[in-house]
Amino acid sequence: MDPDPQEEPFLVADNLESAFLGLMFHFNTLEPVACYDYERVIQTFMADGMTEEEAIEFFEFNVIGAYAGPRTPCYVQRMSLDEAIEIASEE
Repeated sequence: MDPDPQEEPFLVADNLESAFLGLMFHFNTLEPVACYDYERVIQTFMADGMTEEEAIEFFEFNVIGAYAGPRTPCYVQRMSLDEAIEIASEE
């Protein structure tokens, strides 16, 4: 059963409060989506004892890979527009 929107207005990632950036809104959806800073998430995992490589692997597989429906949190990698275009062009 879906959570009651009055109780939980958006989904949050467990134990990543220090990486929280704010809310994302997009077309055709009234529900906000929690947004987190990619680098701060990695730093949080490293502070918990993971190496950088372990933190990135854990994050990409277990966090980004955990889809919980349209309210799934998003993760932002901060970069310039030119960097974003270059990365998107490579994929």
